[in-house]
Amino acid sequence: MDLFGDLPEPDHNDHIKGHAASLSSTKEPCLTPVPLKTNAETVGDKRKYKNAIENTEIEEKQRKKDSEELGFSLKGYVADRQGEREDMQDAHVIINDFLQEIPGVHKSIHRLALYAVFDGHGGVRASRFASQHLHNNLRDKFPKGDVTQVEKEIRKILIEAFKKTDEDFLKEATKNKPSWKDGTTAVVVLAINDTLYIANLGDSKAVLCRYKEDLKKCVGIPLTTDHSPSLYEERMRIQKAGGSVRDGRVLGVLEVARSIGDGPYKNHGVTCVPDVKRCQLTENDRYLMIACDGLWKSYSIDESIHYVNKILEDKSIQASGKKSEEDVKFDTVCNKLANAAVLRLSGDNVTVVVVAIHPNK
Repeated sequence: MDLFGDLPEPDHNDHIKGHAASLSSTKEPCLTPVPLKTNAETVGDKRKYKNAIENTEIEEKQRKKDSEELGFSLKGYVADRQGEREDMQDAHVIINDFLQEIPGVHKSIHRLALYAVFDGHGGVRASRFASQHLHNNLRDKFPKGDVTQVEKEIRKILIEAFKKTDEDFLKEATKNKPSWKDGTTAVVVLAINDTLYIANLGDSKAVLCRYKEDLKKCVGIPLTTDHSPSLYEERMRIQKAGGSVRDGRVLGVLEVARSIGDGPYKNHGVTCVPDVKRCQLTENDRYLMIACDGLWKSYSIDESIHYVNKILEDKSIQASGKKSEEDVKFDTVCNKLANAAVLRLSGDNVTVVVVAIHPNK
């Protein structure tokens, strides 16, 4: 039985890690003599170093060969705007090469990439915490088997990563007096080889731009489902947990039925368990767009696709400096779309992540 809500088939950093340490002592340093190495030991060290270099080069060549076996290349771009809010409560993650962060992945997995948008409410802490920890929780739980085994387990692993992130944030929230009340929506897209796995909470969206042969145009395919408290299944869960929905909000306050954080509402039916869907990339796919509701309050899916395509088809946009023409176009797409949403009086923070999709020739 398929556990995923599969999407319709076609018709025919990244973060930087830093670490610093200092050592000090009031005692005299130990001056124990270090024995000199023999010629044999020195030769052995050189041989080990040479072998390590050769192994690294072999691994890099193999990874390059593996990447050529993929049907598509992916590259993420982002822009965000604060809007009329007092602070920027959105956060995002773009990791084009997630493989580097997960040692021991089976050789049948040639590509891992991760893209995410978090739309905070009630403060900035939940969205920032999720952007810093969710992908690490996913990394720590990632299966070590081949791609077939990973596909069987990935739904469970994604849900566990969301639960772990929520649990850890709520622990931090309760340590403070008064307790933090922050929460955040989340959309996480994990690419495994040429398949997308999409996990989401709340009302941010992921949309795939796909060219439809029968319509002779590009259309937007929604990859997520909004979790509004007004939806029947969401409302029933909330009511069974002792909560209520008033004016389309949990207890008349919270606008989403699923989130990370939001401690005061967790006993009233608000859950951190995401919907998980799967989508196979095709040669008709152009790009993936992930954005918070600050964009979708201003633009419909069709309007956003039309807006983006108009910029991508603009032949006046050229390469600039070290940036290729494509980089310039997708950077322009993200910036202009985020600006346009604010100018349309969205009032909310706006974050737009666009992932370019290209068939490998």
